[in-house]
Amino acid sequence: MKKIVCCALAVLLVFALVGCGGKQESGSGNAELDGLLKKYFPDQMKDGVVRVAVVRNLNAGDHTQQFLDGCVSEGVAMGFVVDTFVTNGDNAKCQETLAQVIQKDYDGIILSHGEAGYTYDALKPAVDKGMKVVTFDSVPYLNGDPNGTILTGVTSTAQEDYKLAELSLSSIVENFPADRQPIRVVRAWMGPGVPPLDRRQSIYDRYVQEGKIVEVQLVGPVDSSNPRGGTQDSFASVLPRLAPGSVDAIWGSYDELAKGCLQALDDAGRKDIKLMSIDISNDDINLMLSHPDVWVSTAAVDPKLIGIANMRLLAAKFAGESTPDTYNLDAQSVKTSQLNPSIDMTNIATVVPGWGQEQGVFDSYAWMAELKAAKK
Repeated sequence: MKKIVCCALAVLLVFALVGCGGKQESGSGNAELDGLLKKYFPDQMKDGVVRVAVVRNLNAGDHTQQFLDGCVSEGVAMGFVVDTFVTNGDNAKCQETLAQVIQKDYDGIILSHGEAGYTYDALKPAVDKGMKVVTFDSVPYLNGDPNGTILTGVTSTAQEDYKLAELSLSSIVENFPADRQPIRVVRAWMGPGVPPLDRRQSIYDRYVQEGKIVEVQLVGPVDSSNPRGGTQDSFASVLPRLAPGSVDAIWGSYDELAKGCLQALDDAGRKDIKLMSIDISNDDINLMLSHPDVWVSTAAVDPKLIGIANMRLLAAKFAGESTPDTYNLDAQSVKTSQLNPSIDMTNIATVVPGWGQEQGVFDSYAWMAELKAAKK
């Protein structure tokens, strides 16, 4: 029994040190690392530890897990303590979590998928307090106005949403003969007020204006906290009215929406409509492989690399480096025909050239290499 208790305590200690819910009050026990942390981050190390909170306002799927893995692994590699909070698309919970984090002794925040309407107001107290902030798909516009002021000092990162939309929509166009245009499309979307989807929508609108596609039906969730199930219900309710041959393709502007559409098609025994989406995860890969006659392609950015890039940017802010106001991560197209059962998110780079290339993404700082070498 004593051995079991000791082992359990050891596991809990390790869990705390990697920053998934524990609290480290003083140095790491690595004198060389602590010395470098104090040298490069004197303000953050006044209490003996650099603490980062990552708040992810999306469902806790494997895409979210990969993003968090990127944040945590990169932060821990530099000697930080990283705590993660997943608020499942619940905007009230996201705001509450941010308020709680700001009241605690964190040195920096990474916010993922805060909505435009509240992100500025939710993060301003952190900036006023002197905390460093990086966001992903969460642009802190004053009053939620995309033409308004952005919160000073915050770096807002994003996937290259215009390119993601271009890649996914061009896949729709390329999969049908030119004489079929305009291609009849079901748009799976939610918003407005979700910055990445709003950006993708602008490219969709251009394709409509150019006469390449025509919208037959809009589907999406009523509740943003349940994008997949809500979209499945929405599409299932209209699918009986969309006779085979009346729709060519579904544009899934976000993979959870795409999966909802796919489930509705599957439940109805329909294979006559193609699906092109945005974003990728292990779940997506499995579904693409099991439905290759429907799910043709997706456009995506490596979610782990997104987490890594956000943590590097936050570290650069700690170090007083000059950082941009915005930064976009490049997107790539992934065709179902490129995949096979041995492919998952850990080895997808073997079939998608350039996937997850982190070299050159805010990693050229000499102090970063020093920290990582001391941590090993």
